[in-house]
Amino acid sequence: MKLWFFLICNCSFLAAFSQNDSSDVEAVRRMVNLSEVVVRSNLNVPAFLLRIKDDTSFYKAFRNLRIVGFTSYNDIRMLNKKQNVTASLQSKTRQIYQDSCRSMEVIEEKTSGDIYNKRHQWNYYTAQLYASLFFTDGKVCGQTNIVAGTERNIENKKGVDKHKEQLKMLFFNPGKKIPGIPFIGDKLDIFDARVARYYNYNIDIAEMNKQSCYVFTIKAKPGLTGSEKDQIVFDGITTWFNTNTMAIVARNYDLSYNAALYDFDVHMEVKMTQFDGMIVPNIIRYNGNWHVLFKKREHGVFTATLFDFTD
Repeated sequence: MKLWFFLICNCSFLAAFSQNDSSDVEAVRRMVNLSEVVVRSNLNVPAFLLRIKDDTSFYKAFRNLRIVGFTSYNDIRMLNKKQNVTASLQSKTRQIYQDSCRSMEVIEEKTSGDIYNKRHQWNYYTAQLYASLFFTDGKVCGQTNIVAGTERNIENKKGVDKHKEQLKMLFFNPGKKIPGIPFIGDKLDIFDARVARYYNYNIDIAEMNKQSCYVFTIKAKPGLTGSEKDQIVFDGITTWFNTNTMAIVARNYDLSYNAALYDFDVHMEVKMTQFDGMIVPNIIRYNGNWHVLFKKREHGVFTATLFDFTD
């Protein structure tokens, strides 16, 4: 059940297809609406969708963070029902990468409220999630940014490690089913025919971060009934792809669900930049409100700003 605490983050997002590439791509192609500028560009839509399916640049960008140094501004705020800040952390940290190992130093830190407990442990699961994703504890060695052959699963994982793995599956492959999630596992497959009928799919061209991009949008159809909304989890996913390289430039997504045991409403944004020929995330924003039975409701807002990358 603690997965839902992690689900609030981001935290990400890859439009996924099922394993039968040709039939699924053709089915999706028939559902996609193209803007006039895309039609005039003579975009090969099936090839574009296949590129999306096989894309690894988003996942690769985050793995690149394992092999570089960078400075980060971290802003975590916990809000009450009146949207007032009850606990917070603002810090500046520096990841150091040397001799194939990474570590982190805290340059400055300011906290308020009960962000930590008396043992200086995180008092909020949202803050703990942020720390597990963006802070390095001690020295970590032997990691790479290699994506090929990487496969995520939750076998032999327990507790926080299991929840982090489930989060990564959602973050990088949101169209795929994720084991261990009550009530909504089958509702995550946004290209399954039973779920796809509740969405609109669009391709447009627009500028993002001063780059010409294909904008691929998946959005819940307007006017869905309550029972129809109960069949979906993602309210919308928007991804910007560089028109020349097809690398992901940015991605936003919104998801929400209300069940007897839990409810959540989450928005995330990720923007990318380039360093030394690599794509890396430089801005991650999150605004999530969630509640799990027998747990205190948490509304957390955080922003990670990464800069000053070094090799």
